[in-house]
Amino acid sequence: MSYVPQQPPPLPSLPATFSGARSEFFRLVSRGAAIELITLGFYRFWLATDIRRHLWVNTAVDGDAAEYTGRGKELLIGFLFAMAILVPIYLAYFLITVEAERFKAFASVPLLISFYAFGQFAIYRARRYRLTRTVWRGIRFWMDGSGWAYAGRAMLWTLLAVVTLGIAWPWRTAALERYKMRHSHYGSLRGDFEGRGWDLFKQVWYLWLIAPFAMMLFPLYPFVYAQLKAVEWRWWVSGIRFGGVRLDSTLPNSAFYALYWKIIGWMLLLVLVFILYVVGAFALVASLLGKGTGAEQMQAVANHIGLLVPLGIGYVVIILAANVVMRLYLVRDVWATVLASVQVHGIEAMADVAAKGDLASALGEGFADGLDVAGF
Repeated sequence: MSYVPQQPPPLPSLPATFSGARSEFFRLVSRGAAIELITLGFYRFWLATDIRRHLWVNTAVDGDAAEYTGRGKELLIGFLFAMAILVPIYLAYFLITVEAERFKAFASVPLLISFYAFGQFAIYRARRYRLTRTVWRGIRFWMDGSGWAYAGRAMLWTLLAVVTLGIAWPWRTAALERYKMRHSHYGSLRGDFEGRGWDLFKQVWYLWLIAPFAMMLFPLYPFVYAQLKAVEWRWWVSGIRFGGVRLDSTLPNSAFYALYWKIIGWMLLLVLVFILYVVGAFALVASLLGKGTGAEQMQAVANHIGLLVPLGIGYVVIILAANVVMRLYLVRDVWATVLASVQVHGIEAMADVAAKGDLASALGEGFADGLDVAGF
């Protein structure tokens, strides 16, 4: 009787873990915000790199952490190249509207369509850049496919979503994720996405119905939006595949309630601090200018350069402080919360993966930054 070798049993599912200290991340983004203020915002390329490196290196599966190999200099160069393309487009649009004043109302339509297409192209290429800078167990992730093909699909699906008053949005999301994942690779292992638009629709349709009422009742809206994001994250993670490897998420619908209310609380506090700062600056300048009638003194203070400078500095500081809050809660805490719910199945399929793929340029990331559609 011939011997038939037995296949080893599949390994049990493994949790994804995140070990990054919250205090360490807070110091990183706070220091980065201070340097952004000094460098007039140019440090954001290095700050984005530091944030990704912190998140990647503290994320592990089966005891092995990921690695991020991107550099801030790459992002800066990509941004400058992107600006060399986008600035002439802005300038051409300005000249066209000056020459064709009576068509000005319609001239913005093709510009908006063009920028939306550029934005979708940038989102795809930025993802490609980040993926090729991600390494796990010495094997690089990489991505092929066409950014313009993705942009075309995104525009058609967005048009359908608008025509259907948002009903088609889950199918749009599923179709675009499927395109991205089927062109994503881990070495020789090809990615896929099994999330279906119908499955997402079934979980969010009632949120779509109550969203207009929630917008009018503010205390309700953060709960609706937080639950929508939790459902989207769980659905997206559970659809990811790389060969025989699949991910699963048990993220509860209430996972982000506290996070969003904390952000709202901090934003209200920052607004209050800024108002008090403005009142204090106004009173200080008024006292330095001396006495006068109420109206005359108010006008003189409002036009005084001694008030404009501290107001400008205070505004920038508040914006940077708001960015620290957003990065802490919407980047680090969301990342940690989602990872705590993730299980990885079939990890043995990654045991004999061959290295493949080339590095992508940072031009797409530059476009994303220039069009304000960049992720982390």
